[in-house]
Amino acid sequence: MEDAYDTDARRPQAPLKGRGAASYVHGRYAVTTTQGADDGWGSVYEDIADAPRPQTTVTEERARSIISRNDSPDVGFAASVNPYRGCEHGCVYCFARPSHAYLDLSPGLDFETKLFAKTNAAERLRAELARPSYKCTPIALGINTDAYQPIERRYRVTRQCLEVLAETKHPLSFITKNALIERDIDVLAAMARERLVNVYFSVTTLDNKLASKMEPRASAPHAKLRAIQALHEAGVPVGVMAAPMIPMINDRELEHILEAAYEHGARAAGYVLLRLPHELKQIWREWLELHYPDRAAHVMSLIRQMRGGKDYDSAFGKRMRGEGPFAQLMQQRFAKAHARIGFGRLPPLDASRFTPPRAASPQGELF
Repeated sequence: MEDAYDTDARRPQAPLKGRGAASYVHGRYAVTTTQGADDGWGSVYEDIADAPRPQTTVTEERARSIISRNDSPDVGFAASVNPYRGCEHGCVYCFARPSHAYLDLSPGLDFETKLFAKTNAAERLRAELARPSYKCTPIALGINTDAYQPIERRYRVTRQCLEVLAETKHPLSFITKNALIERDIDVLAAMARERLVNVYFSVTTLDNKLASKMEPRASAPHAKLRAIQALHEAGVPVGVMAAPMIPMINDRELEHILEAAYEHGARAAGYVLLRLPHELKQIWREWLELHYPDRAAHVMSLIRQMRGGKDYDSAFGKRMRGEGPFAQLMQQRFAKAHARIGFGRLPPLDASRFTPPRAASPQGELF
């Protein structure tokens, strides 16, 4: 029955309730691919609504290393830790979807249903922080996929990593779209008093109906704002990312998102235009045709205008902001709203307090 979702067999005819993607788009490294063929019984043509719903599965894995490094000039961090692979939030626009292709899995439905929990993440983090050669630099916790996605309630891998960083007074930052982060306010507030943490919330829309289509298992917009306020009141520096901004879908909300976030305690702000690397182009086009067939062609035309005539341009300096008249207008709108509302910068993180963890000793510790 999996071919009922296969876009090589037929285009999906309806969205899947509770899921962002509508099909098992093949990964670019797929060893084998499938294609539906009519067997005379009409199975190729049955409605996608009659196919079995994909269920979420979680595979526990043991990571060999946990701190990833990057030198991109477009992001504000050089080190990151990702407790999970795949993300149940199901955000159709997620730039991390193509990473599932490395596992020979679909960046479409597999990305949000076949998840991996790095259950030894805290153990590996402690070991890597203890290395004599380790140089302390702020760690972004949960960047490729959200550290506070729903399965964190059960696995608590993020909480374990957070406790290691708190113990060693290691600075860190989060970007999340899940109000589950409120669970860890006790640790976050204590770290904030020593300038060791800041948090950004990704707010894509304030419209519940649109959010349920674009990011079906992320926290609802009002829950994100509530979490921003809770963190702010606890003394945790909070910012907002209006991301991604998509022409003719949610771009009109830019100023409203910034205003609402500031009213709830966000004191820094940014935005990112929609990015469509690799297989995400097909996933996004399918979503557009299913949810907004009347404007799909216009939306893609505007996206290409901002990407030099292509669906996506990965060049540094362009991939986050785009180019052309529409992208320039977005930059101007953001700059005016940013100044009018009164946003500033979050306080810098302090790396001078870092105390490496002691290596485990079979003789234990006397002092």
